[in-house]
Amino acid sequence: MNVIIIGASSGIGKALAELYLLDGHHIGITGRRNNLLNDIAHRWPGKCFIEVFDVTGGENIVHLQNLIDTMGGMDLIIYCSGFGTPSDHLDAETEISTTLTNVNGFVEIASFAFNWFVRQKHGQIVVISSVAGQRGGHHTPAYNAGKAFVSNYAEGLNLKAGKLKMDITVTDIRPGFVNTKMAKGNKRFWVAEVGKAAHQIKRAITQKKRVAYITKRWRYVAWLFKRLPYSWYKRL
Repeated sequence: MNVIIIGASSGIGKALAELYLLDGHHIGITGRRNNLLNDIAHRWPGKCFIEVFDVTGGENIVHLQNLIDTMGGMDLIIYCSGFGTPSDHLDAETEISTTLTNVNGFVEIASFAFNWFVRQKHGQIVVISSVAGQRGGHHTPAYNAGKAFVSNYAEGLNLKAGKLKMDITVTDIRPGFVNTKMAKGNKRFWVAEVGKAAHQIKRAITQKKRVAYITKRWRYVAWLFKRLPYSWYKRL
């Protein structure tokens, strides 16, 4: 199987790449940091292929097509690129950077991949959203909103695949706190190690789930967040 992971230089993306490589798949990895991608590729000659680019750079499709051509096809694509940093004073630059990565870059790549799979007549798109997408967030407004967009878009693509009667699955992975550089703040709980999260994500992908919470107990937090009255939620 040919697997492409967008945003695999560190964190969940890197851990997933290593799991799929251990299983013997051909993996294409992308990211902004050439040295980190090369570190992975050098350990897996002939199995791991890299393309260095920033999803906000305006050449996503060129780079993605290069990777597909190099690998000889694509069966599964995982969008792991994500950006989130506190914006307590609603810093415009932070809000825009977050949205460019989590929404604009995502849409461009996801829509291209979906159409590519339509032509192929099968495939799977995996998106890494977040439990944070259940509600707005005063600490990270653009991040929460962007992850809500990702989940909504993933559902739309699943519906579209059904209408087209295509064997295309879109899996929405909704993590809680995972111990990566992305996990900021002092009020973290139920923090999963990257390895454990990656194993659960890979299992959900194999099972072609439409939605999966990582770790599984975050499903209950998401359920509660969604149903809390605004008057209660705003006190958190």
